[in-house]
Amino acid sequence: MPAARVTAVQHLNPSQAAIAAIAPTGTLRAGINLSNFLLVTSIATDGTPVGVSPDMASALGDQLGVGVEYLTYPNPGDVADAATEDEWDIGNIGAEPVRAQFINFTGAYAEIESTYLVPAGSPIETVEDVDRPGHTICVKARAAYGLWLERNLKHAELVQVESPASPLDVFLERGLDALAGLRPGLMSEVEKLPGARVLSGRFSVVQQAIGTPRDRHPAGLDFLIRFVEEAKISGFVSDSIGRHGVTGLSVGGLT
Repeated sequence: MPAARVTAVQHLNPSQAAIAAIAPTGTLRAGINLSNFLLVTSIATDGTPVGVSPDMASALGDQLGVGVEYLTYPNPGDVADAATEDEWDIGNIGAEPVRAQFINFTGAYAEIESTYLVPAGSPIETVEDVDRPGHTICVKARAAYGLWLERNLKHAELVQVESPASPLDVFLERGLDALAGLRPGLMSEVEKLPGARVLSGRFSVVQQAIGTPRDRHPAGLDFLIRFVEEAKISGFVSDSIGRHGVTGLSVGGLT
């Protein structure tokens, strides 16, 4: 079962229209991305995901007065793809314009910095130095920070690595100039690579949010937005981060 919660989210009294829009089957089907270790820290013996993302789904189920079914996916791209297949009611992934074409997102409940790892001896000193002609950047395909790079890189070449291949392995094997990723993950990788560095600064901040399919009644999204803001204001999100011992994940900004 998800970790016990300390701070409760104030009950927001959802309307019947909101409940029907968010959980039309009578159960909240929550799409959970397993690839982000900051948001899913472990899997319980019964197969239930444990972490900040499942905690948010559990608290939302409490608000709606319905049970929660956790649908797990190996990466965020698969969660996003399932939005149009009526597989889940909420998808807890990074809010990105590409995904927003078919998913409505709340504000961020949590944020994670994205930056670069560079190899030993690299002349690259700053995040801004990476986007230069002739530079190659390795990134996990369809990750939120990768989608940001697709839109914003002006000069460097982006090398996208599809699962299950490892972006770190491709980065090393091909001798690429930089590896893009979430700062906490890169900090764990750099310890294995003598002389490598994780650059200070960031090129983006991944906005971890709750998404819902765009074809749902707007009452559902309105309630989800209220829920996420209350979860931040009440301290629920910060308590969840602390309980799971997560470093590198911060509470999303209040709107």
